[in-house]
Amino acid sequence: VPSALHPIVKQNADALKAAAANKGISVVITEGFRSFKEQDELYKQGRTKKGNIVTYARGGESYHNYGLAIDFALQKKDGSIIWDMEYDGNQNGKSDWLEVVEIAKKLGFKWGGDWKRFKDYPHLEMIPH
Repeated sequence: VPSALHPIVKQNADALKAAAANKGISVVITEGFRSFKEQDELYKQGRTKKGNIVTYARGGESYHNYGLAIDFALQKKDGSIIWDMEYDGNQNGKSDWLEVVEIAKKLGFKWGGDWKRFKDYPHLEMIPH
């Protein structure tokens, strides 16, 4: 069982951050590898633990458990971390969030925002070939 991001996923996460930075967008990776135990704890949220449901995946069912997924957020110039899909910090008339998604897809990531059942907008995953 891995204990870190798959090297190709890490390489592409770094490429994503660099490409976004070139467009004036600061991307923060908020989550990467997650153990089965951590996944099970997250699964309890909104069920047997307080809070909203944030995942439908139990331990072993998430790409995070295999080092094949990352979650991201945006960082504003003041250092604050945001999950605002409308935010246009580089002021080019496009959502910074969707610009990041576009770059990620070109790098081979699949986006949780495209999922039919449970949309996970910060989530990016990849099966390296």
